[in-house]
Amino acid sequence: MPPHVSADRSAAQPPGPGPVDALITQTRRLKGDMDAVRPGTGSDHPEDPQGRWRRALYDLARHQLDDLDAHLAQLRDGPSSAPAALTSPATAADRRESLLSRVGSAEWNLLTDEVVWSEDLYRILGRDPAAPPLTLDELPSLVLEEDRPRLTSMVTDCLVDARPIDGEFRVVRPDGEPRTVHMMGEPALDPEGGTASMWAVLRDVSALRRSQRAVRESRDSLQRQRRRAQTEQRLAVELREAVLPQGLGSLTLPGRGPGSVELAARRLPAATASLIGEDWYDALELPDGRTVFGLGDLTGQGPAVSSHTAMMLGALRGMAMAGTEPGQLLTWLNQLLDGTVQPALGSALCCRYRPDTRTLTWAQAGHPVPLLFRAGTGRRLDAPEGVLLGATSRAAYGQAEETLEEGDVLLLHTEGLAPADRLLGLAPRLDGARTAQDCVRTVVEECGEAGRDHDACVLVARVNR
Repeated sequence: MPPHVSADRSAAQPPGPGPVDALITQTRRLKGDMDAVRPGTGSDHPEDPQGRWRRALYDLARHQLDDLDAHLAQLRDGPSSAPAALTSPATAADRRESLLSRVGSAEWNLLTDEVVWSEDLYRILGRDPAAPPLTLDELPSLVLEEDRPRLTSMVTDCLVDARPIDGEFRVVRPDGEPRTVHMMGEPALDPEGGTASMWAVLRDVSALRRSQRAVRESRDSLQRQRRRAQTEQRLAVELREAVLPQGLGSLTLPGRGPGSVELAARRLPAATASLIGEDWYDALELPDGRTVFGLGDLTGQGPAVSSHTAMMLGALRGMAMAGTEPGQLLTWLNQLLDGTVQPALGSALCCRYRPDTRTLTWAQAGHPVPLLFRAGTGRRLDAPEGVLLGATSRAAYGQAEETLEEGDVLLLHTEGLAPADRLLGLAPRLDGARTAQDCVRTVVEECGEAGRDHDACVLVARVNR
């Protein structure tokens, strides 16, 4: 290509081979470092948008380094150098992609109508090197119809207004494959300031744009997943608060006179919001003076687990009001949970207290047993038979009875609170507590530490003196 004078500046001299070789070495060292830390695919779930986004971002950066390496090599070896892919072992696809990612050049002389294309430009556009290069009028025939106005506008602005060209358009190669080409160029002016010719460099950026599109799509997918998770979490919280208005605070049910039971409860949320599983507690004073109370947890995710909790609590309250015994109540809850569209597992502890005889009747479904504190000591109650709710449709649940004394403290808790031995160690402190709420406060002070990875509930029943 003959030398020319740019509309904006004279052509700069390329750097010598020494500095270019140093840049090539640095680029290839960086490529090796990137390969060493490339995100793997073996352990990533195929539908994990965050993993796809990381790999796509890596591939984009790696592709840009590959292009930089190829362009520096071309700058060092000159425009007529043989492509490196032809002199090194590689697959046909690798050689083809390497050729297409090189940079081609062209010049259109407006005074002589001469057109000069580099060999690489023929390769980029997939044309026979023996065929004559296309004129500016013929060039749009290679371009997709919707991109032709963009190319025409760029060329017109360059020839008429001496504006630099910097834009992209898509071409269709003779083999039918579409390609994205980035074109940069300037007009060359004659001594009188008129446009004598136009020169341009054209680069195939199809693979680069695919990588950028993969990054964008993966990022958008990740953002959609985050928004969906946030929506599900908000719905779950709203449903929980609708069913358990006290779910994030505390419950207090005062007793009336000696032998009656005073209740207090707290829910301790996990340190980080989780959509998996939900702990619950509830208490209900029946018209005949008896009190029904209990707690449990359910497995599941998002609004579904809150929906199951709402269903179970509604059924529990209804059956308790009808006088159902705790063991039978859990049997029916198990059948109810087993018949839901979205199966789930859950544990539960259901107690009924009769104040006139101070009798506690209780049943459990795969749940930690109640802890009884009396006169400064604590012990576990002996558990009746009971498996997890939802584990089998034919499960039967036994029940046990315990006669309480005035001043006794009964502590119910879910799995995530603390080991039973740690809770039993609170016996002296609970013995000195004046109210059920004081007992709950003591438990929270001891076991409500930050950093909990699972929700937990504690419920205390204290027999009034």
